[in-house]
Amino acid sequence: MAETMQLTKKDRLNVAWRSTFIQGSWNYERMQNGGWAYSMMPALRKLYKTKEDQTAALKRHLEFFNTHPYLASPILGVTLALEEDRANGAIVDDVAIQGVKVGMMGPLAGVGDPVFWFTIRPMLGALGASLALGGNIVGPILFFVLWNVIRWAFMWYTQELGYKQGSKITDDLSGGLLQDITKGASILGMFVLASLVQRWVKVSFTKIVSDIDLAKDQSTQGQYIHFDELPSGGKGIQEALIQQSENRLLTSHKITTLQENLDQLIPGLVPLLLTFFCMWLLKKKISPIVIILGLFAIGIGGHYFGIL
Repeated sequence: MAETMQLTKKDRLNVAWRSTFIQGSWNYERMQNGGWAYSMMPALRKLYKTKEDQTAALKRHLEFFNTHPYLASPILGVTLALEEDRANGAIVDDVAIQGVKVGMMGPLAGVGDPVFWFTIRPMLGALGASLALGGNIVGPILFFVLWNVIRWAFMWYTQELGYKQGSKITDDLSGGLLQDITKGASILGMFVLASLVQRWVKVSFTKIVSDIDLAKDQSTQGQYIHFDELPSGGKGIQEALIQQSENRLLTSHKITTLQENLDQLIPGLVPLLLTFFCMWLLKKKISPIVIILGLFAIGIGGHYFGIL
């Protein structure tokens, strides 16, 4: 009877530790594949005894892989479970393992940035900075310790969760648990990415649609600051700042751009429409490179003609 191969907690900890360096050999061709293979090596050595099997397994994990470095952990856990089942004779081929990785890495990639880079790290940074500004050396130390504790705890426990649930995916690779996981992650990832459209997509129309001289009308002269009527010295500066806080203009010319009119209608409308347009082009099989070059051309042309 063949010996049952099983990864111990020590083996899984070794994988988790190595996954910290998943970005270490990032490249433009297959991105995180080197770091992924490096993370999997302790498990592959344990599960496969012959050099031929180890080499084949390593090649299997040198395919393209890219996701948020911390969200790679649950995918690692699932993959460890699949490799363990395969080493014990289960029918799990290369396509199935790669399919699980590809099916999970895309949706999960959009979750890590808003959670870690835009929420947890800024909060901890603000906490550490507030202490540091008061001359407390604990500030930067607290940031460093809390960040790494949270990061490492998340990576380890999500890897363990993926490992414990991973074997269930082999029951039905065409649906079942895998389909639910990827569908849920896709919905969450798309929701997060959609919420970032307003933050990351910037379109500003600089075309001037009106230029009104407020000084020509007595009723509108109170809408801007009369610098020649301000007292001299610090009192004048103080008065100017007070008037500016009351939304008075710095000059007598009230200039309105096309972008300001659009923002009054629906803020963020143009970035949203641009995003939908790019999605439509991708659906029509237009190359992303062509879309990027087209956006460059539109941006340069719009700036040259004073539209953008």
